[in-house]
Amino acid sequence: MKKTILVVALLIVTFSTTYAQEISFEIPDYNLIKKNIEDKNSNYYYPKLLERMIANDTLLTNEDYRHLYFGYVFNSKYDAYFRSPDEEKLKKYLSSDTIAKKDYDEIIKLAEHSITVFPFDLRQMNYLGYVYHLKGDNVAAIKISNRFQNILKAILSSGNGEKCETGFNVISVSHEYVFLNMFRLESRSQSLVGDCDYLAFEKGKYSIDGMYFNIKKMLENEAKHFK
Repeated sequence: MKKTILVVALLIVTFSTTYAQEISFEIPDYNLIKKNIEDKNSNYYYPKLLERMIANDTLLTNEDYRHLYFGYVFNSKYDAYFRSPDEEKLKKYLSSDTIAKKDYDEIIKLAEHSITVFPFDLRQMNYLGYVYHLKGDNVAAIKISNRFQNILKAILSSGNGEKCETGFNVISVSHEYVFLNMFRLESRSQSLVGDCDYLAFEKGKYSIDGMYFNIKKMLENEAKHFK
């Protein structure tokens, strides 16, 4: 089931490794992002930006999405190890080989609730776009898929993954695996290297041996919870 979801979602989003190779990157300046999203006179004032994203505003730029995604670490509700409150209920659908039409609306309700709790729940966003597509509501499918794609672009614009210093910045471990899935990459091991997760690939299978994801903000959030 998961493989099917991935393939269809890839078709909806039309994301490619060519884009990943061509995009320039800029390591997030978290201090500047924090300053901008807290300034009520700024175009990046967080409450307004978040409203626009939820409304699927197509005029949001990559810089807007960078402020939305990386700025979320300053939200009091930010939890680096977020788990969907509807995970158990959704699991039975995710693990099924097929989805019955009668379950579409229930899945949509659960996935949308999860995204309401955590606006960057990429797993449920991906699943939601797929179910909307199955239901025949391609307008809704395209809207949620565009949001999904733009969040991934924000992550892509944060590094190149070649070393820890230029690792892709993520605010959730689950985003690492969503990211790999989008490029049809499979990791064989995961290790912590400084402030980064290093996901190693099978030797010789791809043009690179592995990929670095900067999780410094996640580690800081975890440390805060232990205080």
